[in-house]
Amino acid sequence: MPERIYNFSPGPATLPYSVLQQAATDIVNFNNKGIGLIELSHRSKEFIAVADETESLIRELMGIPAHYKVLFLQGGASSQFFMVPMNLLAQGQKATYLNTGTWSKKAIKEAKLFATVDVAYSSEDINFKRVPRDDEYSVDPESQYLYFVTNNTIYGTQFQTMPAKDALLIADMSSDILSRPVDVSRFGLIFAGAQKNMGPAGVTVVIIREDLLDRVSDSVPSMLKYKTHAEKDSMFNTPPCFSIYCVGQVMHWLKTMGGIGAMEKINQDKAALLYEAIDSTDFYRGHAEKESRSLMNITFNLPTPELEARFIAEATAAGLDGLKGHRSVGGCRASIYNAFPRAGVEKLVEFMADFARKNG
Repeated sequence: MPERIYNFSPGPATLPYSVLQQAATDIVNFNNKGIGLIELSHRSKEFIAVADETESLIRELMGIPAHYKVLFLQGGASSQFFMVPMNLLAQGQKATYLNTGTWSKKAIKEAKLFATVDVAYSSEDINFKRVPRDDEYSVDPESQYLYFVTNNTIYGTQFQTMPAKDALLIADMSSDILSRPVDVSRFGLIFAGAQKNMGPAGVTVVIIREDLLDRVSDSVPSMLKYKTHAEKDSMFNTPPCFSIYCVGQVMHWLKTMGGIGAMEKINQDKAALLYEAIDSTDFYRGHAEKESRSLMNITFNLPTPELEARFIAEATAAGLDGLKGHRSVGGCRASIYNAFPRAGVEKLVEFMADFARKNG
């Protein structure tokens, strides 16, 4: 087997190596049953135990109150862009959205199909370089919820603290869930695609306060109702079994790392190392404003597009993969989610210093 490279991809992203090793065994022979994990019936006692344990670990790590449901859904986080308004808004009602990047823009577009959307803040005119302070926007008292994206993968921005508003909070945490402690009780609904911080693509985790399940209209199709999946313990249809299993394995790994509080300190250390390398020279320029910088996705530019292309090519050859920035920002992006090792950040910082000496 060739030596593993450092995967800076924004998602699907790197997974703990121990999880990959265990999955490689279980996908062939799960618990010495003689069949592989992905061959198990989703209604078998073996898989029900996997799903139950995965949910239990998520609840434990995040401190999820008992009156919240944890759902394992399909369709990616993008399906939540329309499921949220379909389930939580009645005809003629209003919701407030914060436009801080591509994913919030997509969510706003979908929500407008079902209700009135009040975009209380937008940083689109400055290419989404920052997220707002609480004093920069207000929430209409008639608004049914405040929707925001906690971390923006493309632009490298993140809410350092959650909005302190008297409103029902709905959050897309796809790219920073489990990276830092969050008071779940402050939210009505949290959702996250797994493929950045939780596991492989294929499952979306939804955490929803139970009283919100009854808001949905009878006209919404069964498959698109949170209530349907809550009543059936995410087994209304065949769930993404392998992805759920992998999320559970990542939760085990996270516990061995000391939990979310310990992981936050690790993430802060990794990000500080890389931001220091960016700030120590004019050769590299960070995209996000410092007060809005993400700990998960670090975006930066070089003096010219030609140098950026050379940087990415030489970094890839050196085993530093996935550093090309999104086309809307250009430049480079280093995604350093929970499972990304500090050694990879150290190697990138060394490469950046050497590249700047040779080309600066």
